[in-house]
Amino acid sequence: MGLNERLEHTMLKADATEEMILRYCEEAKQHRFRMVMVNGCHVKTVAGALAETDVLTGCVVGFPLGQMTSVMKAAEAAGAANDGARDIDMVMNIGAAKAGRWDVVTADIRAVVDAVPNDCVVKVIIETCLLTDEEKRRAVACIVEGGADYVKTSTGFSTGGATEADVRLLREAAGGRLKVKASGGIRTKEQAEALIAAGADTLGVGNAVLLI
Repeated sequence: MGLNERLEHTMLKADATEEMILRYCEEAKQHRFRMVMVNGCHVKTVAGALAETDVLTGCVVGFPLGQMTSVMKAAEAAGAANDGARDIDMVMNIGAAKAGRWDVVTADIRAVVDAVPNDCVVKVIIETCLLTDEEKRRAVACIVEGGADYVKTSTGFSTGGATEADVRLLREAAGGRLKVKASGGIRTKEQAEALIAAGADTLGVGNAVLLI
């Protein structure tokens, strides 16, 4: 698999315009990226632009803080799936994790998984920069129990992004039960390749064109 096929071309800025989103779609088609990842209001636009291609449409849920109710996250995920998203990147309830309320974390994930069709991939953003190593491992266990498909390092909107050490830790903790997505602060091809070597299956990047 080439680097381009692992890249999720991501535009989550508050000032993203439809013109900008459509440019990302054209770039993704040209370079055969894995996906275009956007906020919910742009999902229909992306799904339409990528129709009849192999490039997937992705949407973030509970972004970027994860501090909304499970009912709200589930509704957001269901709406995105209905509009054409086939990857849902939800933000974990980080406050619950820090408080050791792992049952809440698991239930939150399960609510989103249950809200989308079976062909939707659910990734859970755990915001590694805010967690201890033990909390990262516990989060992985909750993602497995909640039925999601990936653990994802970061939103890119907090105090840090993806590191090789975190990718290796998540890969080891997942033990083949989850895939790993690295995101946040990935700005060079060398950094991208190092994260893949550490165990990342896919990469979320703000400008995938620069990496290739």
